[in-house]
Amino acid sequence: MITNDDYAIIGIDGGGTKTRGILYKSDKIIAESNAGTTRIGAVGVGESCERLLNVITDLCVQANLDSSEIDAVVVGLAGVWLEEEKKRSTQLIKTLARTQKMHLNDLIVTSDAELALEGAFGGDQGIVLIVGTGSIAIGKVGKDKLIRCGGWGIELDDEGSGAWIGREGLTAIVRALDGRGKETKLTEKFAELYPSSINLKEPRTIVKAYSDRVFEYYMLSPLVMSCAEEGDPVCLEIIQRSAFHLMELLETLQKKYKTQQVKVALLGGIIDASTLLAKMLEDNIATHQKLKRIDAKGSALNGAIAIGKRLISEME
Repeated sequence: MITNDDYAIIGIDGGGTKTRGILYKSDKIIAESNAGTTRIGAVGVGESCERLLNVITDLCVQANLDSSEIDAVVVGLAGVWLEEEKKRSTQLIKTLARTQKMHLNDLIVTSDAELALEGAFGGDQGIVLIVGTGSIAIGKVGKDKLIRCGGWGIELDDEGSGAWIGREGLTAIVRALDGRGKETKLTEKFAELYPSSINLKEPRTIVKAYSDRVFEYYMLSPLVMSCAEEGDPVCLEIIQRSAFHLMELLETLQKKYKTQQVKVALLGGIIDASTLLAKMLEDNIATHQKLKRIDAKGSALNGAIAIGKRLISEME
């Protein structure tokens, strides 16, 4: 019988911008691999599964292990919530693996937010607020009840996220160019970033550049943040609204807890980069009587490994 230390587990965190994978064996990480986004809404289910399988293959090659030696593969995908979506991705990855003569013992696909929640609290209750390309708050009440708020995708919502900030920044630019809105430093910085595609003397080049996918909403987020930090009032107001919307997610979930205070962990690229928005959120939570910010115990990848260990133990 194998022990926990002998397990070989692959954990993958498939976010809206990038995908990270690790291979865990002998109580340590022995291989790491990165890829572009595997969000189905961005690249489609087929491309998503191909990229995920490439990460799995790369990890096995690095560790000099056959895929059949991996005891469990746990994948978290941005925007995946419905059971049918999880099953579809699971089955397609297995099918693609078979065409490459790979055998995967135990594979599950779930939401990247669920991995983050597991990693942050180690199975305990609390709320994780994830702020990256998208935004979502997910919590655990008691031992097994999951609750969520947000995470609808930029097509419907995702207020406060990197993509939302970028879109609001783009709206501010075109309003300023029309004369409907206040002037902002963001306009010039944006044009300077894409000199071969955008000509402010011909503003409609912005529409063409967007149609040609020269840029996407989330790419403008660092520019908006930079202008806000420099005191640009238009961009500062966008970041302030972002913080407000993100606090709405936390306050909505907090009402579902009976405890006097609910622990909150902040995760995601915008948090990790110690941005102005991250500072605003920290300040807002610090003054909120019913929320208590804590440092996450671990990352989404730690959560994936923990779930993998649990799966293996249940099978024995």
